[in-house]
Amino acid sequence: MRRTTKYAVSGANSLWQLYKTVSFWKVLKNVIVIQIGRYTPFFSIKNWLYRTFLKMEIGEKTALAFMVMPDILFPEKIKIGSNTIIGYNTTILAHEYLVEEYRLGEVIIGNDVMIGANTTILPGVIIGDGAVVSAGTLVHRDVPAGAFVGGNPMRVIYTKEERTRLSES
Repeated sequence: MRRTTKYAVSGANSLWQLYKTVSFWKVLKNVIVIQIGRYTPFFSIKNWLYRTFLKMEIGEKTALAFMVMPDILFPEKIKIGSNTIIGYNTTILAHEYLVEEYRLGEVIIGNDVMIGANTTILPGVIIGDGAVVSAGTLVHRDVPAGAFVGGNPMRVIYTKEERTRLSES
């Protein structure tokens, strides 16, 4: 189950009402910072940009690969632990704009997590410490600590205990 807060709208769909829910100037600043960060080849500079200007929480030695796309509207709702890798072209969303409502939810990614390329992480999920998310996964619910998950829809391929047994064999 994802942890999101729902906000009802009336009239036009919620995305049409975007700037009633978030400041145009905040979005413009976020777009500029994120576009610079997406192309920056230095992880320390990218992390500094995101921490300083987007208010994202990013742990030490975490690497967001080339073209990773954090949420443009609510990046401050993204928390990433230490020594985590987020693969190429991954999208991390903290919002969903639907026809009659919009939803916001924190995304919490633990320590020592590996997220494969082209993954999409939806709002309101927690990815536990030591988890591995295979490339191309749609993360639509929580990922248990140490688990190996993948697919669309996402499913648990190995639990932490099964991964431990396999690595000891």
